[in-house]
Amino acid sequence: MPLIETLNNYPGLVLALALVFGLLVGSFLNVVIHRLPLMMQREWQSECRALLELDNGEQTASEPFNLAVPRSRCPHCGHRITALENIPVFSYLALRGKCSECQAPISIRYPLVELATGLLSALVVYQFGASLQSALLLPLIWGLIALTMIDFDHQLLPDSITLPLLWLGLVANAFGLFTDLHSALWGAVAGYMSLWSVYWLFKLVTGKEGMGYGDFKLLAALGAWMGWQMLPLIIILSSLVGAVLGIGLTLIRGRDSASPMPFGPFLAIAGLVALLWGPLLVERYFQLLGY
Repeated sequence: MPLIETLNNYPGLVLALALVFGLLVGSFLNVVIHRLPLMMQREWQSECRALLELDNGEQTASEPFNLAVPRSRCPHCGHRITALENIPVFSYLALRGKCSECQAPISIRYPLVELATGLLSALVVYQFGASLQSALLLPLIWGLIALTMIDFDHQLLPDSITLPLLWLGLVANAFGLFTDLHSALWGAVAGYMSLWSVYWLFKLVTGKEGMGYGDFKLLAALGAWMGWQMLPLIIILSSLVGAVLGIGLTLIRGRDSASPMPFGPFLAIAGLVALLWGPLLVERYFQLLGY
C-alpha cells in the first residue's frame, strides 16, 4: 500500500505519532478503568431491582453515567477537569500532581497508565512498522492495559473487553496476519479449556474457586491471536510473573498471602511478552537444550 510504504520511509515520525496517539488513548483508558466497573455495577443493581420489582425511579432520574458523560471531575471537590488540565502526562506535571481547585493530590497512576500506553504503542509500531499488523495489535495492547488495571482494582475481567479481543484475533488470523486460522481457532479453544479444567479440578479438590471465568476468556483471546503453540509459554510466563509479584507485594506491603490475587494481569503481561518476543524466547530455550 502506497501510504504504508511512505510512512515506513519516516520511522521516527511514525514512532512519534504512535507515542502521542498512545498517550491520548491512555488518558481515555483511565476513564475506562475507573468507570466501566461502576457502569457494570449500576447495570447489575438495575437488573436486580427489576427482577425484585422494586421501584427504580430514583436511578432513572439520576445523571447519565457512561464513558462519555459526565465530564471528569476531582473526586474531592467536584471541580470539572478542563481540556488544558487533561493533557496526558504534561498536565499532571504542570499541576504538580494536585487539583488546581482544592490542591488535593492526584494519583500518580493516571500519568503512569498514559505513559505506559504511549510507550507500548510505540514499541508495537517499532516492532511491526507501519502495517496492518500494528493497526490491529494496538487495540489488543490497549485492551490488555485496561484489563490489567481493572482486575487489580476489582478482580474483574469484563466480557465487553475480553470477548471483542478474542473475535478480533480470530478475524485477524482469518487472513493469516499472525498465525494460521487453524492454530488461532484451537488456540482459543485450548486457552479457555486449559484454565477451565484447572478451575474445576481445584474446586473439586479444595471446594474453593481458584480463578474467575474472565481468566479463561482472556487466555482464549491470547490463543486466538498467537495460536495454540504459544499457550505453554504464556502460562509459564504468567506463573513466573505472578510468583515474583506476589512475593514482592508480600514483602514490601505486608500483603496477606492468603488473600486472593487477580491472575488476569499476569496473563496480560505474559501475553504481551509472548507477542513481542515469544519466538525468540522459544528459540533461545531450544538452543539451551542443544536442539
